[in-house]
Amino acid sequence: MATTKYTIDPKSPPKTSKEDLVRFDSIKDDEIDYSDIPEIGDEFFEKPKKQSVTMRLDADVVRWFQEQGKGYQTRINAVLRAFYERHRQ
Repeated sequence: MATTKYTIDPKSPPKTSKEDLVRFDSIKDDEIDYSDIPEIGDEFFEKPKKQSVTMRLDADVVRWFQEQGKGYQTRINAVLRAFYERHRQ
């Protein structure tokens, strides 16, 4: 089987047709080339421990995160983590 590689823009993924799904389903697991996927260790699956804190945040910021729906505290944490990862070095 020939190997085809694509670069996909996550902001604009391609549409998947019914024919594509049928073709994907016909591929056997042992025909899939996983060689370009890096191995991951157990540390990948470890979650950081959570700590409960009390913070004073601007009301409009909290309201905006809450308007995004369920899980707003998790999203706030993700924003803080991204800032931390960017600036910790």
